[in-house]
Amino acid sequence: MRKTLIALIASLSLTAHADTPAPSDDSDLPEWVEKQIGPFHATMTDWVDGTSRSIDGFFGTTDALTVDSDSYLRISQELAWKEGEEFDQDLGARFRLDLPTTEERLRLIIESEPDETRGTLDEQESSLADDRGNSIEDVLVGLRHLGEGDRTREWDTELGAGIKVRLPLDPYARLSTQRLWTLNDGPWKLHSDNRFSWFNEDGFSARTRWDLGSLVDEKRHLRFISNAQWREEVDTLEFRQVAELNQRVNSRSVLRYSAAVLGEGLSHATIEDSYLQLRFRRDIHKGFTFLDVAPALHFPRDADREPRWALTLRVEMYFRRFIDRVTL
Repeated sequence: MRKTLIALIASLSLTAHADTPAPSDDSDLPEWVEKQIGPFHATMTDWVDGTSRSIDGFFGTTDALTVDSDSYLRISQELAWKEGEEFDQDLGARFRLDLPTTEERLRLIIESEPDETRGTLDEQESSLADDRGNSIEDVLVGLRHLGEGDRTREWDTELGAGIKVRLPLDPYARLSTQRLWTLNDGPWKLHSDNRFSWFNEDGFSARTRWDLGSLVDEKRHLRFISNAQWREEVDTLEFRQVAELNQRVNSRSVLRYSAAVLGEGLSHATIEDSYLQLRFRRDIHKGFTFLDVAPALHFPRDADREPRWALTLRVEMYFRRFIDRVTL
């Protein structure tokens, strides 16, 4: 398997540098698959968008028919392998209904699996998606008051509260803050994202993310990211530090080179794992179907820092009215 991973890394690099699609080339799928996916995607996207606007129009105003919405549905299939273990398959779904016109600066949000229930930092980072949601067992229904501040000038603060729809009902409250600085009017930007939450069942939690980044050139972006979180139910501080170089190969492909450490504790901090990862992300069909291939080399504490290979393959499809092109 190690030889296979090394060959895969080499082929990804060669493929990325040789990949220069024509402007009209927006799919890697055969024509017969396109004919199947196209109508299905259009129908589901119309349903997601129409459902959110119908609910919004009921509670809010007729502006719901035209205002931009962040509603989406994402389905994914992930295969994960770690050296010494079998392949793990995971079929996931995540959704969010964003209802922006309910009140001025007040939004009704219906979403699956909240960030606060995504487990440890290690578990969160083992997934390729930044907002991983592999089940719809936990559904949140709540109100979110949008901040009025300009993040580049002051702290942008949002308040939220609602219930987790399960029996017994689980009320929650959130406080989120964001800030963006441009350092010395130069290329470096520092972004801070923080959240303090309370769930009746799980208790309090706090998380913070600091992201320092700068463009290296037109196609490459360098980032240093620090994460930390504390959850009352486990009562330990977890932290993660990562350096990554993101490279845009073309309009449909990107590469990310990462080096990271994960640990826990404060006065006696322990490094639980460190790893090197190469991630290749490809828009394989018209900006809404994506393929991720991510080989990694881990040095876990529970294996006495012996190197352990890992590989994650993921295909995901978005159902959303407006989708950005390839991003990591």
